[in-house]
Amino acid sequence: MSVLVSNLQDEVAVDDDLAEFLSGVAEAVLKSEGYGEDAEVSLVLVDDIYIRSLNSEYRGIDSPTDVLSFAMLEGEALPGQEEELILGDVVVSVQTARRQADEYGHSFRRETAYLTAHGVLHLLGYDHQEEEGREKMRLKEEEILASLNISR
Repeated sequence: MSVLVSNLQDEVAVDDDLAEFLSGVAEAVLKSEGYGEDAEVSLVLVDDIYIRSLNSEYRGIDSPTDVLSFAMLEGEALPGQEEELILGDVVVSVQTARRQADEYGHSFRRETAYLTAHGVLHLLGYDHQEEEGREKMRLKEEEILASLNISR
């Protein structure tokens, strides 16, 4: 199982410890859904300007957001993809995560863990547009965080 973490911003300090922690959160999500060592996810940490640009381009919403997911499992498999299962990219605005952590009264670490879990679940097909899907996704997010001893 491979989680590639890239920090493309310099607004919020991101050290190796945080990168490893978030990689572990992503791996926990994948394991909980039955994915093995061949699964790969990319986690990209960005600022509000970067995520606003992506949000505008891909969703038509000209404002920053907390997390975006870009799934690779849609459509037919590419030749050679049998060896490695590239699930997609999760893009997290650490600036928004920092603000939300303050607003919600919990740590930045907990907020980035939640957003990472949320984004990876989106890669795996979870959605929260309908109430039933929202409840299922929220339950799974909290189950994963609890399994990692990450409390509110």
